[in-house]
Amino acid sequence: MDNLNGRNLALLVLCLCACYALATEEGKEIPATKFGQNIAPTMTFLYCYSCGYRKAFEDYVGILGEKYPQMQVNGAHYDPPGMNYYLSKLIFALKIMIIVLVVSAVSPFTFLGLNTPSWWGHLQANKIYACMMIFFLGNMLEAQLISSGAFEIALNDVPVWSKIQTGRFPAPEVLFQIIDNQLQFTEKVQENPDFVK
Repeated sequence: MDNLNGRNLALLVLCLCACYALATEEGKEIPATKFGQNIAPTMTFLYCYSCGYRKAFEDYVGILGEKYPQMQVNGAHYDPPGMNYYLSKLIFALKIMIIVLVVSAVSPFTFLGLNTPSWWGHLQANKIYACMMIFFLGNMLEAQLISSGAFEIALNDVPVWSKIQTGRFPAPEVLFQIIDNQLQFTEKVQENPDFVK
């Protein structure tokens, strides 16, 4: 009876881990544009975190802070397109479930009424090695799915640069030119007092 309660507890923990991994994410809200408002310009960077672009983002923040101290700079992870994000979450949940099953010595095959395969016995006999391999292989698959190579830049919610489209990072001089051109159009135009109507 204690063995059955242990299995029920393991299944409960397994289900809770899976539910936590697949929990709904907060919805993204599209903010109103800031054109025509007297608000400091905001530059938003969306970058591929798994590609290692956080350092590039931090470098651009430093460069922009020196040239445009009034500008607000935000950064966030660029969500991969399509089903890749959801597949990576599914792989994460499966990885956690398999690790919990291996550590708890519970065979999912007995619950399904199937004979336990020999490879599952090997996983049970080498728990530390098996858990490490499952963890690292799962992380590798997740990273492949969410790697987008993105480094997208928007000024006041208007896209100004896309590494996905251009295939490269913007040179700082090019970015400064883009910012100056955008800010030139967003400033309020003063009427000429000598203009004859």
